Parts: sequence; structure tokens; C-alpha cells
Amino acid sequence: MKSVSTAPRDIVSLRMSHCRAEHAAQAAQYHLAVMHYRECLEAAERREDCRATEFFALKLAECYAAMGLGEKASQFHALAGSEDAPLLG
Repeated sequence: MKSVSTAPRDIVSLRMSHCRAEHAAQAAQYHLAVMHYRECLEAAERREDCRATEFFALKLAECYAAMGLGEKASQFHALAGSEDAPLLG
């Protein structure tokens, strides 16, 4: 069982990675955005948070599509359980 003191740090780290990823994506720095979104995706998977996993997989798909890596984007759409679903947020 996780201690109460580590859970808030995990949430803060996740939120900081998410903010960094969003900022990088908005600046078209997709390689950097991918790095941070992958951290977020891994954290969501560790927490067994299905909705967060889907959200970050879709964000990764969007970045890979913007980079012209359609096959990689398709893999993350599949991980999210959607083929062409719009992003949730």
C-alpha cells in the first residue's frame, strides 16, 4: 500500500510533466512533448488509471501525427481504445 505522503508528490510530478508537455506541444517541440507525455502515460499506467492512460495515449498520438509518424500515432490511438476519437481536453 502506498503511503499518504508519496501520493501527493506523485500527483504534483504528474501535473508538472503534463504542463511541460502541453507547453512543448504548443511550441511545436514535439520530441520534448512526447518525452513528457510518456512520463505521464507511465505514471497513469502505474496508478492503473484507465481514463488518464487513454488521455495521455491520445495526446501522444496527436504529437506523433504532427511529427508525420502516422504508424506511431495509430499505435497510441489503439492503446487509447480509439481509432480517430477527438481529444478529451
